[in-house]
Amino acid sequence: MNRALLSPVVCLVSLLSTGAAMGNPVTTPPRTQDTQPAPLERSHSEQAASWGLTEQEWTRFKQIQTGPRGYWSPNLDPLTALGVEAENDQERQRYAELQVALEAKRAERELAYQNAYTAAWAKLFPGLLPIQGMASPSPASSSVEPRQALFVEEHCPACTAEAQRLQSSDTAFDIYMVGSQGEDERVRRWARQADINPAKVQRRQITLNHDRGRWFSLGAAGPLPATFQQVNGQWQRLD
Repeated sequence: MNRALLSPVVCLVSLLSTGAAMGNPVTTPPRTQDTQPAPLERSHSEQAASWGLTEQEWTRFKQIQTGPRGYWSPNLDPLTALGVEAENDQERQRYAELQVALEAKRAERELAYQNAYTAAWAKLFPGLLPIQGMASPSPASSSVEPRQALFVEEHCPACTAEAQRLQSSDTAFDIYMVGSQGEDERVRRWARQADINPAKVQRRQITLNHDRGRWFSLGAAGPLPATFQQVNGQWQRLD
C-alpha cells in the first residue's frame, strides 16, 4: 500500500479509538412516544346502573360468570344470570321485574324505529316490497310473539296456496324463498303472483325473506311448502 495514503488512515482510526475510550456519548434519534389515549372503559358502577343494579350485584354477576353457570350458559345477560342464581324468592322477583321493565323499554324503542323505517321505505320506495336480507334479523326469532316461518320456492302452486291460506287467516308470518339466489326481484315477483298484500308486507305482518340456507340448516326433508315455528327455542314443523 502507498505509505502516503496509509498515514492518514491510521490517524483517523486512532482518533476514533480515543473518542470511544473517553466515553463520548453516542446520540440516537429520540423515540416518538405513543400519545394516543387508551380507550375509555365504563366503570363497574356505570355498567351496573345501566341494568338497574348496585355495584355489589354487578360484582355478584361477575362471580357467577366464573362459576358453573358461566359454563352452562356463557352468554346470559346480568339480570337473567342473577335471577336464575338468586338465593331466595325476593331476589328472584326483583330481577324478574327489572328485566321485564328493561325489555319493555327495548321493545318500545325497537317498535318506534321499525315504524320510522316503514315510513321511510314507503316514502322513498313507494310500491316496492321490502325484502329482508342477510343484515336483517330473522323476524321469526322474535321472543315477543312466535311467528310461523313458511318456506316456499318458485313454480310451486302448493306454496302459493299455503301463503294465501295463512294470509287469509290474518296470521303474522314470515316467507322464506328457497333458491332465490339473493335476487330481490325474484322474491317480489313470486309475492305478486301469490297475491301477497303489499300493505301487510309494509307493516311487517308478513315479511319476505331470502332463505340464505335456513332450509338446509333445519335438515328438513320433503317437498315445499313447509311451515315451522319456534317452540321453547326449538324449530318444529307444523305441517
